[in-house]
This record gives sequence, C-alpha cells and structure tokens, in this order.
Amino acid sequence: MASMLSHAFRNIPINSPWAVKLSTRSLSTTSDLRTAVQVKIPKARVNQKLNNVVLVEGVRTPFLMSGTTYANMMPHDLARASLQGLLRRTNIPKSAVDYIVYGTVIQEVKTSNIAREAALGAGFSDKTPSHTVTMACISSNQAMTTAFSLIASGQCDTVVAGGVEFMSDVPIRHSRKMRKTLLSLNRAKTVGQRLSLIGKIRPDYFAPELPAVAEFSSNEVMGHSADRLAAAFGISRVEQDEYALRSHILAKKAETEGLLKDVIPLKVPGNQTVMKDNGIRPSSMEMMSKLKPAFVKPHGTITAANASFLTDGASAVLLMSEEKALSMGYKPIAYLRDFVYVSQDPKDQLLLGPAYAIPKVLEKAGLSLDDIAAFELHEAFAAQILSNLKAMDSDWFAQNYMGRKSKVGVPPLDKLNCWGGSLSLGHPFGATGCRLVTTAAHRLIKNGGQYALVAACAAGGQGHGMIVETYPQ
Repeated sequence: MASMLSHAFRNIPINSPWAVKLSTRSLSTTSDLRTAVQVKIPKARVNQKLNNVVLVEGVRTPFLMSGTTYANMMPHDLARASLQGLLRRTNIPKSAVDYIVYGTVIQEVKTSNIAREAALGAGFSDKTPSHTVTMACISSNQAMTTAFSLIASGQCDTVVAGGVEFMSDVPIRHSRKMRKTLLSLNRAKTVGQRLSLIGKIRPDYFAPELPAVAEFSSNEVMGHSADRLAAAFGISRVEQDEYALRSHILAKKAETEGLLKDVIPLKVPGNQTVMKDNGIRPSSMEMMSKLKPAFVKPHGTITAANASFLTDGASAVLLMSEEKALSMGYKPIAYLRDFVYVSQDPKDQLLLGPAYAIPKVLEKAGLSLDDIAAFELHEAFAAQILSNLKAMDSDWFAQNYMGRKSKVGVPPLDKLNCWGGSLSLGHPFGATGCRLVTTAAHRLIKNGGQYALVAACAAGGQGHGMIVETYPQ
C-alpha cells in the first residue's frame, strides 16, 4: 500500500495547484498531529514498590541415576509430574498461576520449550505463558530469579519456577557432513541430484556427535577441570572420598528421618511407583579407595565415588507475592531475598562460582557468614566444593583474584549440606537449584535460624548465590 501511494504521488506534477495544496495540508496536518499526540500521551503508572517474594512450597520427583527406572520416559513427563505434584501439594488453582518458567540444559529437540509442553500436559490453560531458560547447572536458579523479578516488579502475582534434566536419552546428532548432505537431499529436485549427493557420502559421515559435559571454549570435560582444581588447592584423594562419604551418610540419615519432604512419588508407566532417590549409597573409605581415576589417568583423584552422577529428575517451586499468598490463605515457608550471578575464567576457575558468589551476596544483603544458619552448596565434585572452601579461606586468593583485602572465611561444616547434597542425592543439571532453595527453607524451619545461603557453580565459569529467609512461624 505504501509503495502504491508513493508511486501515485510521484506521478503528480509538482507545479500542480492540487499537489501544492496537498503538500501544504499534509505538512500542517502532520504538525498538528504531533502536537496533539504530545498533549494526549498519558504518563505510564510507575510501581515504585517492590513486592516481597515468598516461597510457598517446593517439590521434586525422586532423583534417579540415568538409565534406570525413568529410562523409557521423556523429559517433559518428569517436568509435568513436578507441576502436578506441586498442584497437589498446594491445591493452587491452575487459573491462579500467571506464568511458568523452567530451566533445562540438554534439550529434547521435540520439546524445545519444555516449560510450555509440561504446562499443557499438566492441564494448565493454553492462556498461561510459559518459557524455558538455560544456564548450565544453575538453570533452575535462573528460572527462580526470573520468576522473582516478575513478582517483585508487579508483573505477576504467582509464578511456578522449576527445572528438569533427562540424561537417560540425550540427543545424538549425525556428523556435520551428514547433516549438510541430508539437508541438501531434502532440497534436491531431481533423481539425478539425489543420486549425486548420495554418492558423496563416505563412511566417516556416519560417525555420530555425542554430547559431552565439556566446555566449548576450552574443549575440556568438567572432570578434568575438577582434577586440576584439586591439584591447585592441594586436595587429596582421601579428603575427597571423606567428603563424599559424608554426603551419602547425611542424605541417608535425612531420608530415614523423613526430612526430604520435597520428594513426591511418581508412578512410572508400566513400572512401579518411585518413592525415593536411588543414588544414596553410603559405602566405606576402603571400598571407595579401590576405584580408579575417572578422568586423569592414572594419577587423577576424581572417581565415580566422589563425583556427582548423571541424573534424571525434575523440580518445581511455587513463588508468590507475599500479599497474594496471604490473601489466598497460604502460609509461606520462606522469603527469597538478595541474589547474585557471577562469572570468571572458564578454564582455570570453572567451578569456583560459590567462592565468588557467597561474599557478593552477603555484602549485598548486609550479612556475614555468622548470620547464616544453613548453607546449601551444590556438590558437582567433592574436589569442587572443597576447592571453593579453600579459596574462601585464603587471603592470597582473596587479594589476587577477588579484589578483597582479606579472606571471606568458610561456612562451619555442621551448617553445610546437612541433609546430603548433589554427590548423594543426584544432580539433574536443570533441576538442582530448586532443590537447594527448598531444602534450605525446610532446614531453617526444622533447626531454627533466620537466614540460609544457597550457592552453586555452573559450566562456563558461572555461579549463583541467594539469601533465603525463613518465614515467621
């Protein structure tokens, strides 16, 4: 339409009285319109008040080692189960949920926006917006803080955040050569063109591209990074095995005492109902010492016993504005307070996110280590968490890498991951963050204390830290 008008105007003689009159009228009308628009534009209402964001409840499916009971399911099945479990636990009407956001890392290509597919599968209205985020092992952390921002800013009152990972069935691609050939075949118009393309296929075209827990920037798998980190901080194999054994013992104790209240049962089609995690396996130092290095052979210190295992699972939390939660009769379990994200060198400091995030989030909140009653730190490897603790306890590291005059200090061990951690409970990459926050809230309720601190590292040399405050009981 615009080009037609332009063509018509170009064909009007410029000395035509009608053209002059039209031009003059157009200019004056444009000026009048601009003046009118400037006068009539109303000022947008600005919400100066940030809403308090509360955690009403959090749930998760049992975390299972990949290749076990969930093996024949799909990732959105687990995400849907976490949504349905949250609905049952809270009795929140689906219509009351304004938004849904999930985190995941290795995406199933058929359900790239897994939040949307899980929401529809769980019976939410097709009018409920849903989107998916990815930030490696802190993907559900990012989902929660995205929800936090939506609520705090007043854009939403009620948001479900969660995460899912399914390592039993990850996408395996054809080689790039084969992909290009197949795409060209799809565009070929004649039999001759197709035969010509097929004739170019060579045996190496059939070599698949397997996913790996490796850094794109350094091409180094995370286990190698953990081994180098352990060597840099002088952490022995014995120290790592002792810490890993502690994680399993504490997780088993918490499970036995019924403290892992976020776990919901999941009926697996054609199979049994899964009631609990299957990776909690307290062993002995003697048994653990017999395992061979998994990455740096033969002298590495990372083994299958002191590293988190590939895990299937999903989690979900119900976040609301405090005002909305109370108006609907809910008793929140915690406030979500300050949070930070950090990034550092993805090669030499890949897994040191907590060491950088913890002091930053404490300073932002005006708190000290002594103010924290419960610490929930992600355990990718025993070497990783012990390296973070040593970094936080080093004046040299603080001065040379963190721009601080002195060390941060370390959390007391009796406040750290007291109900087990990722080494024992499992680590579905996209789902761990919600577990950490929910566990922190339940630990405050169980053992007392006002504040908890959640922190995690992630691929790419990134990290997250958050303050959780118990809700007045």
